[in-house]
Amino acid sequence: MFKKAKRISPSQQPVAIIGAGIAGLATAVRLAVAGHPVTVFEAGPTFGGKMQQFALPGGYRFDAGPSLFTLPQLVDDLFRLAGREPAEYFRYQRLDPITHYFFADGTRLTAWADAEKFAAEIEAKLATPAAEVTRFLARAGRAYDATAGTFLHKSLHKAGTYLSSETLKAVGALPQLGLLGTMHQRHANAFGKDPRLVQLFDRYATYNGSDPYQAPATLSMIPHLEHGIGAFYPEGGIYAIAESLLRLATEFGVKFRYNEAVEEIITAEKRVTGLRTALDVYDFGRVVSNMDVVPTYRRLLPGQPAPERTLGQPRSSSALIFYWGIRREFSELDLHNIFFSADYKAEFRAIFEERTVADDVTVYVNITSKKTPTDAPVGHENWFVMVNVPHDQGQDWDALASKTRAAVLRKLSQALGTAVEPLIAAERVWTPPGIAADTSSFGGALYGSSSNNALAAFLRHPNFSGQLEGLYFCGGSVHPGGGIPLCLLSAKIVSSLIDEA
Repeated sequence: MFKKAKRISPSQQPVAIIGAGIAGLATAVRLAVAGHPVTVFEAGPTFGGKMQQFALPGGYRFDAGPSLFTLPQLVDDLFRLAGREPAEYFRYQRLDPITHYFFADGTRLTAWADAEKFAAEIEAKLATPAAEVTRFLARAGRAYDATAGTFLHKSLHKAGTYLSSETLKAVGALPQLGLLGTMHQRHANAFGKDPRLVQLFDRYATYNGSDPYQAPATLSMIPHLEHGIGAFYPEGGIYAIAESLLRLATEFGVKFRYNEAVEEIITAEKRVTGLRTALDVYDFGRVVSNMDVVPTYRRLLPGQPAPERTLGQPRSSSALIFYWGIRREFSELDLHNIFFSADYKAEFRAIFEERTVADDVTVYVNITSKKTPTDAPVGHENWFVMVNVPHDQGQDWDALASKTRAAVLRKLSQALGTAVEPLIAAERVWTPPGIAADTSSFGGALYGSSSNNALAAFLRHPNFSGQLEGLYFCGGSVHPGGGIPLCLLSAKIVSSLIDEA
């Protein structure tokens, strides 16, 4: 008589994760803590995805990708879930000020962490009453509190989400919170007397690679993350986030297979059965892809029907990044610095309609040596200089990079009253094709699809496959979107889906 096969409980099911980006690491931690044997397959030689670090000759360290850190509790939650004390793995400090703004007309503005102090600064520099600013930020906070629990923490592709009273409350709150129309319309209605202030708040569309002239007004709640909850800096830089999660994952037995790219997700009878790499074939009944959803379907599932409508959604913006070792210090600069263009609408039109880079661009300069002095030699600074650009569609990026570099140097030199180019001691450039090649991001789009219409959140790929049992998705190209906090939330959603299966 044959013995009945012992059923493996859901908490014992092995899971494969494709990609060791921040979402892949967080998913690995959550699943391992829940008792799943987890193996992470990473095509590159190390972990972190876009969250890499590197050094340039002369002693300049850089975080390659993300530079802003908000909602640190989402990282802390992972350690607490594992029964660990977060501070033993990962420390951070709240920023104050958050950002230094340099407007095209020469106006300079400091964004203080405290909302009332920030509002007073705006009243002093831009002649907009402080009360209007605090009222706007308070409404952004109410909008976040009313909607985040539904639209960010839960799957938007499960019927149960829409049957809850919390969801009905969130949807009903949108009109009274002034969240109909576009971001720009919302900001123009609030601050139309000063286009500089409208521009300042419009820039939050770039937090998910979108256009404020098209993106829904719901994104106007993003400033609450900084001025209501806070912006933070991790000790050791952004890379320390990935480093701490790797340590935690390893402690819970997660296996990492570096330099082993997945070539195919193997399926049979509408379910996942394993993975194939150049080295071997592996049996897995559950697979999580932290790779961009487009190459996941095009490369790894060539025999499966792809969700073409979803994959065809307009892409987010990408970035053109210059990493410069600067052989002096600038006291007027801090960790985060924004140098605005004179015509924001033309800049976004160039990105999303003309698929090119405007002649006058907004420049973001991140300098981690302001917080971690060892990131640059004494008396020097490490400048991460970024411009928002379209994703790669075959443009001549050598020419665009050269043109944009010259424009950036002119803008920074004029604003700072110092010729910047002679100060560059070391340099590296990252273009959209390079981002695509290094991170498997389709076209180098930093956030997957854009949020340039009111239904964009619902049109993002879900965190699970509707066609293949056992296939899940996390990371910036799927719900709820890109950026560190949303990638961490995608990991939370995926782990819940797997444990509920």
